[in-house]
Amino acid sequence: MKTLYVRIVVTFIAIAIISCIIGLLLTNFYYQEVLHSKSQQKIWNAGQTIRTLLEQNPNGDTSAYLTQVASLGYQIYYVDEQQRGASFGAPFKHGSLSSTIIQSVLDGGIYKGVDEENNRFMLLAFFENSLRNTVGLPLLAADGEKRALFVRPDLEQQIGELRLIVAVLFIGTFVISLLLIVILSRYIVKPVKALTSATKQIVEGRFDVVLDVSRKDELGDLALHFTKMTQAIKQLDDMRQEFVANVSHEMQSPLTSIRGLAQASLDHGTTAGETEYNLRIIEQESRRLSELSKQLLTLASLDKENQALQITKFQLDEQLRQIIIMQEWQWSEKQLQLQLELPETWISGDAQLLYEVWLNLISNAIKFSSTGGMLSVQIEDADDDTVLVHIADTGAGIPESDMPHLFERFHKADKARNRTTSGSGLGLAIAHKIVTLHHGRITAHSQYTVGSTFTVTLPRL
Repeated sequence: MKTLYVRIVVTFIAIAIISCIIGLLLTNFYYQEVLHSKSQQKIWNAGQTIRTLLEQNPNGDTSAYLTQVASLGYQIYYVDEQQRGASFGAPFKHGSLSSTIIQSVLDGGIYKGVDEENNRFMLLAFFENSLRNTVGLPLLAADGEKRALFVRPDLEQQIGELRLIVAVLFIGTFVISLLLIVILSRYIVKPVKALTSATKQIVEGRFDVVLDVSRKDELGDLALHFTKMTQAIKQLDDMRQEFVANVSHEMQSPLTSIRGLAQASLDHGTTAGETEYNLRIIEQESRRLSELSKQLLTLASLDKENQALQITKFQLDEQLRQIIIMQEWQWSEKQLQLQLELPETWISGDAQLLYEVWLNLISNAIKFSSTGGMLSVQIEDADDDTVLVHIADTGAGIPESDMPHLFERFHKADKARNRTTSGSGLGLAIAHKIVTLHHGRITAHSQYTVGSTFTVTLPRL
């Protein structure tokens, strides 16, 4: 299996090679379209100059003259009428000319090396040390015989050092680039390996992951978001563990009471009155367990991502009146004064779920109100698209330190309340979840020892 490091190195090497090939093709195109004709013209001009000087000095030593010219940076091939040739300057390493080409030049024609070989790569052909890469010109010797002069620049002599410098520069740059790619790719892959290691730690249940989030690039952003995700997973895992612990505690307490009271009732030493008292408490604890199970099932249902609301249009003010009438015995027992402002209001929503919200909030308001206090339920039309429901009491209020955790599961604002008045700590969490599913929000304002007000904001849908 190829690792990311190997893939990056191979990709960079492939890019370097492809870039070199494309660069060579572009250079060849530029040479062929722009420089080739100029280069051939220079060689042609040099050949004409050599021929002119030879023709102007017919009695001179041709071999000596051509040797001197060749020493200035040219390669020369001199052919007589019988096609016997002699080379001057550096020898031609490979290639030869056909007798047809030589005869054509002897007969007065001209030969332009690379132009005659269109199937070759011109840029490389320019550096080819070959007879076919020459310019051929005809000339007349002193005795009137025909001669052919083939000339090309001796590139090794003229630009030999430059060629070496360019070659060393090109090869050195390419090799150093490959080395840097091999080395620096490790730094690119290193944070990815760190993320892989961190992922394995999370799978093993270890969330103390430390990543470098100081990088100001995509990998730095990835590490930052990964760290946030890890913290969220840890928080979710902590919540799960706390949830299990709370459920266990909430169920263990009534079960312990039931078992103890049942054991006491089985003791023949208890009186009939004591047995009846024990049975009443067992019945209350059983009811609490049933209510807790119902709330847990409700939460599990609401937590499903595909939870589908049964949306219907219903009269909100009538729903609130029904709950208040149903709980009349509770607020009457506490002698609470009612302050109701319930104008006719129609909304669209899941009537059954929203019924649970109002039932929970109004029950809490009654439960924690002081005797002779006031219970207020008001509907406010914020605008054409929004409805506000305010439920307020004049009870003990909620401590400021508990406000941020009010809608958390199993949170109880007053830890000192006895088990007959306190609930499971799931009611407000359920209410918050239902309101959120309706794209609304629920807020609480409270002043300790003065009272609390819960406000539910709902879209009319």
